[in-house]
Amino acid sequence: MERAGNILHLISPSLSKCMTEAVQAKTKPYAPPPPESIEETGLSFQFMADLTLKTAGTESTMTTATIAERMCLPIPQVETLLQHLYHEKLVEIRGNLGFNNNRYALLDRGWDYLRRAMEISGYVGPTPVSLEAYSAMMRSQAQPEDLVGPDTVSQAFHDLVLPDSLLQTLGFAINSRRSLFISGIPGTGKTSVAERINNALQTPIWIPYAVAIDEHVVNIYDGHNHDRTQDESGFDLYDKRWLRISRPLIIVGGEMTLESTDLIYNRAARYYESPFQIKANCGTLVIDDFGRQRVKAEELLNRWIVPLERKVDFLTLHTGKKISVPFEQLVVFSTNLEPSRLVDEAFLRRMGYRVRIEPPSEETYRRIFERYAESVGVAYDASALDYLLAKYPADNRVMKACEPRDLLNRFLDICQYKSLQPTLTEDLLDLAWNNYFGVAHV
Repeated sequence: MERAGNILHLISPSLSKCMTEAVQAKTKPYAPPPPESIEETGLSFQFMADLTLKTAGTESTMTTATIAERMCLPIPQVETLLQHLYHEKLVEIRGNLGFNNNRYALLDRGWDYLRRAMEISGYVGPTPVSLEAYSAMMRSQAQPEDLVGPDTVSQAFHDLVLPDSLLQTLGFAINSRRSLFISGIPGTGKTSVAERINNALQTPIWIPYAVAIDEHVVNIYDGHNHDRTQDESGFDLYDKRWLRISRPLIIVGGEMTLESTDLIYNRAARYYESPFQIKANCGTLVIDDFGRQRVKAEELLNRWIVPLERKVDFLTLHTGKKISVPFEQLVVFSTNLEPSRLVDEAFLRRMGYRVRIEPPSEETYRRIFERYAESVGVAYDASALDYLLAKYPADNRVMKACEPRDLLNRFLDICQYKSLQPTLTEDLLDLAWNNYFGVAHV
């Protein structure tokens, strides 16, 4: 309650009031209220006028209503902006379609001004929110209102066979929102565990389409990584510059570079794309195969040592200006390398939680095999599974949690190729084993 109250002064009075009410009545779904004036958008009038002109220039039907829909603003505010452009002799009125709804057309002077405005910023789309409003909203939503309990954690990992002690530690990390460092040899299920952490976070959040910083625009919404709930229509009134999504899960692997952790400036479009850690705000960020990225582990950790501790990140505009943004996500580092080879003890102390996932016991392996065989419709008897387990010590192999799934998938490939019923036999199991682990073909 106190934390939310400390940030409400950063945003508009109407938004502040609504957020206060939401904090006091958690059972009532919260929606950011629409701005009651242009000033309440938190953006400068000139920025809004320029965006209105750019939007008008891309609309085939240039009416107040169509431009307002594209800009995600109330019609009266867009009409005020269009009237300003009219008085500046940038547009002309071609007819009246109703109250606060006119048909407009750009004049030659307007087209000239539009070209100059596009050279500064090529962004055309939903009206951005201010950086202050974005920061306040992210911090207010970072901690889910309903704490995660053992039942929720068990449900999030219901399709995996995990020790109770590991589930407990995962629950601690999810509730606290502190970082998590997962290590273990390849094939033990680290990535599977990391991917399912976000399943425990069930409360949707609001994010903006974009954020404005002075005349610069940073795109936030990513249709590939953000899953819209599509339930905004259930709210009577809300600020349409925001949309509702499930808490995001962002996974980055070997393609990651140090440059990708900063704002990405599109010189052709002349606006910014937010980095992956910003897209993961209020959700989960998984650094998979940590230590195998194109950026050195030490460089990445040095880059994020302050954000991990203070929950704030610093990004740089192409002009050189620095901005601070919330770093409000659960960061999961997953690696099959020895932690001592990647980071020193001083950094590991800054990790919220550390877990090591070991190879499964024989009992756990059996449970994984049985569960997956049932899910894919493979018939077998106990002797076939005993035969499989005996092959590990015979070949001097360590059992891994991924192998029941992988071996059964190879078995299904064989059955499909040979037009056989999916009934596991020792001969077919040998064939699946040999093709999975690789044997010489003589």
